[in-house]
Parts: sequence; C-alpha cells; structure tokens
Amino acid sequence: ISGGPEGAKSASLAIMVGGDNEIFDRVKDILKTMGNPTLVGLAGSGQVAKLCNQIIVGVTIGAVAEAIILCEKVGANPENFIKAVAGGFADSKILQNHGSRMIEKDFAPRGKSITHLKDMNNILGCAKDSKVHLPISTLVKDMYNNLVENGHGEDDHSSLYKEIERINKK
Repeated sequence: ISGGPEGAKSASLAIMVGGDNEIFDRVKDILKTMGNPTLVGLAGSGQVAKLCNQIIVGVTIGAVAEAIILCEKVGANPENFIKAVAGGFADSKILQNHGSRMIEKDFAPRGKSITHLKDMNNILGCAKDSKVHLPISTLVKDMYNNLVENGHGEDDHSSLYKEIERINKK
C-alpha cells in the first residue's frame, strides 16, 4: 500500500496486489474500502510494485529537497516556487506535502528515514537479484544511510533535506 496515514484515514490508499486474478476479483470489493486496489501481476508482484513506489518517493523527496535548498540559497521564495509549479509537470503530492515540511523544518515522523533506508536496501537487493543496476536508487540509499548515521533515522523521510543541506556546508 501507499498513501500513508492520510490515505488510510481517507480510504484513498494505492493498493498494489500480486496474485491470481480470480482470487483478486473475489477480494477487490473489500480492498476498495481502503483505497484503489490494482492487480499488478503474479504473486510477489505487489511487493515489487511497492518497492518501485518507494524508488519514486525517495528520488522525488531528494529532488524536492534540492529544489527547496536551491531556492533558499539564491533568495527565491520556496513557498512561492511551490505555488508557481502547481499543476505543472513538476507538481506532486510529495512537492506539496514534503516540500512544505522542508520549508517549515517540520521533520516530525510520518514516514521515518530509517524505514526509507530499509526500503532502499530492499530495492537494491531486489535489483541485484534481477541483475538490474539502479544508479539513482543507489545514490538515494547512500544519502539516507548518511542521514541515519548522523542521527536522523527517526525523523520524517523528508529530512533528506538535512543530508543535502549537510553536503552543501562542506
């Protein structure tokens, strides 16, 4: 599943299912009470889809953090930047939600950095088993690893902002 606590409360979770189509059809209505279930393939495919989801989340959090930091460093208003790109190709829930948290320096845990590091390790393990090289995911994993090693494992995964900020202080 994806959508966090907000998605669970509003029954709008993205539900990635792996398994038999006949069984999926029997349980689909139950799953719909929690969100949008989609059969993505055979057994195990739901887990792979979740890993792929976490690639996009982790990479996008990193991109948003870089954009917010660049705005801050050059004197552009990051709040107005988020408003300016709303509705365009760069807009996303991550930009709107996590970008605002970065600006406010609100890293109270919703999705923890240490959990995202675990996800990135699982992603790279799956990729290695499949002989797939994921260079961007490797970079994001290393950044989350540094973040956790520097004491921010319990912070929200949007605190990747702190790692990019640390890199820029070198």
